[in-house]
Amino acid sequence: MELTLKRTVQALAGLLILSAITQAIYTGLYMAEVDVPRQLMWGAEGLIFVLLAAFAGSALVDAKRYSLGFSAILVAGTLNVVQVGVGLTMFGPFFEAAGEVEGLQPAAGAVVAFSFMVYNAAKILLGLAAIVFGMAKMNGGAKALGGLTAVIGAIAMIANTLSMALGRDFSGSLPLAGGSGVLATLLLALCLSVAVKDD
Repeated sequence: MELTLKRTVQALAGLLILSAITQAIYTGLYMAEVDVPRQLMWGAEGLIFVLLAAFAGSALVDAKRYSLGFSAILVAGTLNVVQVGVGLTMFGPFFEAAGEVEGLQPAAGAVVAFSFMVYNAAKILLGLAAIVFGMAKMNGGAKALGGLTAVIGAIAMIANTLSMALGRDFSGSLPLAGGSGVLATLLLALCLSVAVKDD
């Protein structure tokens, strides 16, 4: 099956929107202390991220411009597959073992910390892509959307860098790193059409 760049970018935008929606739903359920169906949600996210990486790679090859933006989305999708995989395959066994053997608690904590570091790295890359495509959208005349996307992308990059360097609790109870990353992802999806117009 051969896809045009336009259809590839449309699929990429749809996958970015889906990933933002699933993360917002998961976070909302978690904060409301509702039992989250992790296997189902993380499994669905894993599929979204695998497809995201594939479509971003296809766009990277086909597009004449914005290689940095497409490359950032490709690597972010790949990192998110790793992060979801760690959650699905390692959280359960490590925490079960830590509940039985006291000395394993730091190891379980380290697995969670690694998962969040990968999560933050992916959000930094999506923030970078938001800056690239946001600035392109500004240059194309959509100054409000493009400017907002670039600013939120920069905030996501800074917040997730601080989260990687200082730990998940650097902003207290405010989910600044994850929230700005999800918003940057959503805005990025809205700006991707510029890649098709310029090619």
